[in-house]
Amino acid sequence: MSGTLNKVMLIGHLGDEVKMHYFDDKNCVGRFPLATNETYTSKQTGERISNTEWHNIVVRNKGAEICEKYLTKGDKVYIEGRIKTRKWTDDKGMERYSTEIQCNDFTFLTNKNEQNSSGQKPNPQPNVSEPSATINDPMDEGNDDLPF
Repeated sequence: MSGTLNKVMLIGHLGDEVKMHYFDDKNCVGRFPLATNETYTSKQTGERISNTEWHNIVVRNKGAEICEKYLTKGDKVYIEGRIKTRKWTDDKGMERYSTEIQCNDFTFLTNKNEQNSSGQKPNPQPNVSEPSATINDPMDEGNDDLPF
């Protein structure tokens, strides 16, 4: 293979609200933490162990505005993007590094109708076709016209 690939796909829950930053040139950036969980059973003790990994998600412009409008803490979302490491200087002059997921596609997975029946605040699904991704299960495509 002659090329390289930097692609990330995550399904997780928002750890906080989307924080927006607007620029003078009408562009904006939204940032939020995303939690993914791994659960397994220990072979030594037989107990269930759960690990949570936190990811820093960055989404830009129209996608950021859509996320800010429709996502709330705890919502489940599919994120697709790439890993990027930023270098920055803190208040004390120390060089620091941050690893982020630069989001270029997302799909909201939390059903807002179910949330409303459980007493959470209403939050309608967006009526926007961009940017979103769909997760298709190839095993669900049983209605094709192929002869084999």
